[in-house]
Amino acid sequence: MSTFRSIVFSSVIAGFIVGLIVTAAQQFGTVPLILKAEVFEKAAEGHQHEAAVAPQAAAAGNEHAGHDHAGHDHGDEAWEPRDGLERNVYTAAANVLTAIGFALLLAGFFAVRSGATGASVSWHEGLIWGLAGFAVFTVAPGLGLPPELPGVPAAPLLSRQIWWLAAVLATAAGLALIVFRRSVPAAVAGVVLLILPHLIGAPELEHVETSVPSSLSHQFVAAVTMTSLVFWSLLGTVTSALFTRLDHGADLRA
Repeated sequence: MSTFRSIVFSSVIAGFIVGLIVTAAQQFGTVPLILKAEVFEKAAEGHQHEAAVAPQAAAAGNEHAGHDHAGHDHGDEAWEPRDGLERNVYTAAANVLTAIGFALLLAGFFAVRSGATGASVSWHEGLIWGLAGFAVFTVAPGLGLPPELPGVPAAPLLSRQIWWLAAVLATAAGLALIVFRRSVPAAVAGVVLLILPHLIGAPELEHVETSVPSSLSHQFVAAVTMTSLVFWSLLGTVTSALFTRLDHGADLRA
């Protein structure tokens, strides 16, 4: 029970710390790029809508068309948090919850590792586990499905989700075979698993038309990758340090 408590407490504390730090980093990295892309996205949507209602405007008169335009925008507009504080709060909450979820996964591995070896997990080992998480959840799927800005068309969501999950599972299994089995057949099988999702290929659109500049997309991919590297490095380090401290304190009290 004490180990379970250490897992939960260390994950929640680490998730809050890392989630808030990453949220702050996003304000200088990814958020400005998203806001720029949204300007292009809204401009493109406005041009498309004007082209669609032009024949109606010619037939019914500009005043009537303008009334329909306003009604359409309000009726079809999906809810989204307002820019500023509200949007930042929702972003921070999502980051904290994501960090707590992954920290629970890492702390569970730390508990199993510590129980098997009888030694505490150092922050160095935690950093290595965090970098492994970065490779599994960011690098591997990002090679086929790089992060996309608003206004950039993409393949159907379900097919992308399936490929992303397959890439994550295959990469995790491949790394586990290479690192923990340490045999030639296991290493070969691990390498095959690492490259298999990319041989199959991620779902893509044949033709992509967007008003978002490609340079902005490239900057966004770099910013997301660097932010994710910070996220996983901090998460592995902080979670391992907290788990070791709490678990060691629980053993002393017992």
